[in-house]
Amino acid sequence: MIPMRWPGRPYLLLFAWLLAAVFAAPSHAADWDIDQLMHGLAQTRSAQARFVEKKSIAILDQPVESSGELLYTAPDRLEKRTVKPKPETMVVQGDNLQIERGRQKIQLQLQAYPELAAFIDSIRGTLAGDRKALERSYQLSLEGSAQSWTFKLVPADSKMKQVVSLIRIAGVRDEIRSIHVTQVDGDSSLMLIEKVAPL
Repeated sequence: MIPMRWPGRPYLLLFAWLLAAVFAAPSHAADWDIDQLMHGLAQTRSAQARFVEKKSIAILDQPVESSGELLYTAPDRLEKRTVKPKPETMVVQGDNLQIERGRQKIQLQLQAYPELAAFIDSIRGTLAGDRKALERSYQLSLEGSAQSWTFKLVPADSKMKQVVSLIRIAGVRDEIRSIHVTQVDGDSSLMLIEKVAPL
């Protein structure tokens, strides 16, 4: 008599192997968290990039598009040079904001404009990998993996909540690729960042 073999045995082994693979696979994903993202971003001491920004404003039929160059120097210097549609330069360093449009120059102290300061610090804090600075103004969450992540900042301050509902920063590894800001009034802006390169 030929002994009967249980036909389910090969499938049981396959099932066990799949279970092992499934539970082993997330080990790298489990290591990916906000602290790792912040650590990776903090390694960039200076960078430059081209940007294209589209602002959707309720009273306008079409988004307003601008483009130019971004320059960052750790820990807190951020420069935005808009080329189109009109030249404009914004430089933030420390508590100082300088805006230059043609012959017009404006200088502001960010401490006098806490909502603006919180927004600027959401960008600078992310670029610097400064989690503590971000958590002073925002609730943080992270989705995805190191290869494709979305970092969400929800305002914690009551005044900021009246202006901005959500900031989404997306990227790949230690590079920021886009910044999407959604305002409470429905207006929004999307900045696409291309070819980030160390200086």
